[in-house]
Amino acid sequence: MSKTIQANELLQLIQSGETIDLIDVRTPVEFREVHVSVAKNLPLDQLKAADVTSTRKSSADKPVYVICRSGSRGQQACAKLEQAGLNVINVEGGTNACVSAGVPVVRGKKAMSLERQVRIAAGTLVTTGVLLSIFVHPYWIGLSGFVGAGLIFAGVTDSCAMGMLIAKMPWNRVGSTGGGAPSCSVNIPAAPPSAASR
Repeated sequence: MSKTIQANELLQLIQSGETIDLIDVRTPVEFREVHVSVAKNLPLDQLKAADVTSTRKSSADKPVYVICRSGSRGQQACAKLEQAGLNVINVEGGTNACVSAGVPVVRGKKAMSLERQVRIAAGTLVTTGVLLSIFVHPYWIGLSGFVGAGLIFAGVTDSCAMGMLIAKMPWNRVGSTGGGAPSCSVNIPAAPPSAASR
């Protein structure tokens, strides 16, 4: 399992003025909505160790910090980067925890989280399978079973093929390049820890 750092420890690092490499592996649209001020967006579905090393600001002996929304995609990214030989640390609780801890963030246009999009897509497919099995042909129930099996697999392996597919959709990209540039470049301090919950 990857090494982790708490959001309040990340805040202390940022406040100390130390140069850190913080990679946000969410979709560009999620990144645009809110991200830690020092984070760089490299979406999980496009993440390559070479891109991480070529954009580093700190020395090679320092760790690379990885962040997502709540920690799950960060763990997947850490595993991928560790296989490439990088020293990585996952931010426990992700961006949600950072907002709660008062880490400086940049806010932009509101977006729907990838997790929410997956729930909507899975629910739609299951309901469609049930309805088609009632009104068209009983075999359509297989669609619901397939989605259910996929959700079980995603839970057991902590990976989600549907999420990776949805992350590639045009509405999860920013502009024509998908570069993840925020629409607002002003650093806005987050709400006090008691004002937000995970």
